Amino acid sequence: MPIVAKLDEFGRGAWIAFTVLGFMVWWPLGLATLAFTIGSGRMGCGYAGAGRQEYRMSRLQEKMDRLRSRMGGEGGGFGGGWHRGPSSGNRAFDEYRQETLRRLEDEQREFHDFLGRLRMARDKAEFDQFMADRRGVEATPPNAG
Repeated sequence: MPIVAKLDEFGRGAWIAFTVLGFMVWWPLGLATLAFTIGSGRMGCGYAGAGRQEYRMSRLQEKMDRLRSRMGGEGGGFGGGWHRGPSSGNRAFDEYRQETLRRLEDEQREFHDFLGRLRMARDKAEFDQFMADRRGVEATPPNAG
């Protein structure tokens, strides 16, 4: 589709203008364009494949890093600097806070490990499918005529 490629070159603004123009010309055309742009992920919403979740996780990690640096914690872990932060004056609360932050760090680490295993399983399944398809092509003898 040459028009799709051309609009992709111009970016999201071109898709918005094209959708508005579609509504102005004939509302079903505008509605179809809107559904296409949302469904294909060109508007940043809808289903855009597995890469979308990885992108969201990386953005979340960047936000956590910014928050950690703002709180004065350049060290590793979820609350790197918070462990060394000023005491509240209440030892019981400080111990509770440290234990909660340690637990959150453990959960975050486990979740990242889980995501890594999911990616590995998906990649392995895709590779196995590729190899099976390739073996199927190689197994078929060429037509000797």
